[in-house]
This record gives sequence, C-alpha cells and structure tokens, in this order.
Amino acid sequence: MSKSDLRIDWATHEAAKYACENWHYSGTVPSPLSKPFKIGAWESGVFVGVIIYTVGVGATINSAYRIGRQEVCELQRVAMKDHKTPVTRMISISLAFLKKTNPGLRLVVSFADAYQGHHGGIYQGGNWVYTGKTASGLAYFDSAGRQVHPRNVGKVTGYDKTGVKKYCKSKLRQEERPGKHRYLMPLDDEMRKQIEPLRKPYPKRVRSVDSDTSTLQVEESGANPTRTL
Repeated sequence: MSKSDLRIDWATHEAAKYACENWHYSGTVPSPLSKPFKIGAWESGVFVGVIIYTVGVGATINSAYRIGRQEVCELQRVAMKDHKTPVTRMISISLAFLKKTNPGLRLVVSFADAYQGHHGGIYQGGNWVYTGKTASGLAYFDSAGRQVHPRNVGKVTGYDKTGVKKYCKSKLRQEERPGKHRYLMPLDDEMRKQIEPLRKPYPKRVRSVDSDTSTLQVEESGANPTRTL
C-alpha cells in the first residue's frame, strides 16, 4: 500500500464509537472526562479504525516520571477492522499527528492486557520502552456481565461531583486479574534519556498466532477486529 492510500486524521465521536463497539474487545469508547483525542485511519478512502489517546490520566502515572499531568497521555484504544497497513505504522503516524497538535506532551503510556492474551507486539515493533507489568488487581462486573472501570466503583450507587456514575462495590461481581504489560513512548530526547534506564526485555507472545488480532469475525463488516491494549 502506497503512502497516498493511507490517511490519518481526526475522527468524529460517532466513528470512534462505532470502531470501539465493533472492533475492540472492550466494546466501549473512553469517557469524555478523559479528554480523548480520536484519530482515525482510512485506507483508499475507507474508514478502517481509530486510535484514541486520553490526557490528564492521573497523578499515579505522571508522578512516576516527574512530569505534569498535561505532559503525559495514555494510548487507550486501537480499534481496527481488517486493514493492510501495519498497526505499528499507523500508531507511529498518529503519534506525530498528536505531538504536532499538542506540543506540550512529553510521554505516552500504554498497556497490553495479559488477561486478554496480549503481550504488546505492536509496541515492540515501534521500539516502545517496556518497563514491566503493573500489579494484579480486581475487575468488576455488573449484573449483566458488563465490566465496570475501577474509577466508577464506590461505596454507593450514584454520581460523584464530576458527573461520573458510581456503582456500589458490594453489588458488583469481582474477579482477580493479572497485571498489564506497560509500555512507554517518549516524545522528546530528554524524556527518552530519563526512561531508557527503565527498559526491560520484551515479553514474548503467549499464544501461537500471527498477530494481536482476534480470530473472530465481525459479522457486519466481515473483518478481523484488532485486539490490542
């Protein structure tokens, strides 16, 4: 595929929502409160997916690298239908796109979900810095089996002062989950020097498959949804 056949540009909320609901294992789009940057990918004029970054991701992430909350973002979704361009290339272009429009950003963090069988191959192909796994933790599920993000779990059901819906912890099903693989991408030379000593050997694939993609077909599009993060 020639460079002219691939286009990376802003995606609408509707396009991002469709991609996440149909081509990402979580089936969800990040909350608007996370200030998502939705970057779409088109091949020969056909929408093939979205890459979503979120900013202001919390003190627990930025404080570890001694930078401000607005200097770090998280790559939260890579939701793709069947495509020809390597995902690693799409992410690389999206990073340049993101940096150009957000010059204050210095670091991108992303996680590969070991529970979903992911090891972060798309990050390894882009020379991201692997720094190990996060601690294991609990996953929460409502009565319909839908997963609830930990930040939406509280002592009672309701809404907090920022408008985030809270689910009563005692009414949710809990499951122990392994830690996620953590990858870092510095956006300037000083940040690279700072995090390079944290680099660890890349984890190996735990399943015998050719890529980080699901073997299930999306019935509507007939495409293999990319399973990442």
